[in-house]
Amino acid sequence: MPEQKGVVMLYYALVFLVIALVAGLLGFGVVAFAAAEVARICFFIFLILFVVSLFSHVARRRLP
Repeated sequence: MPEQKGVVMLYYALVFLVIALVAGLLGFGVVAFAAAEVARICFFIFLILFVVSLFSHVARRRLP
């Protein structure tokens, strides 16, 4: 189940990135900036969760 939470978070980061790109192309600077910030925050949270998951998997593998 934790894997799906990371996938959902990455999905939302990509959705907000697309919203930011479309808003930027249409000239909505404030909306583009806000969506880009949300996408950036979601991406970094996903990245942190991925690294923690990776380290915990490696630590579990080393235990007898």
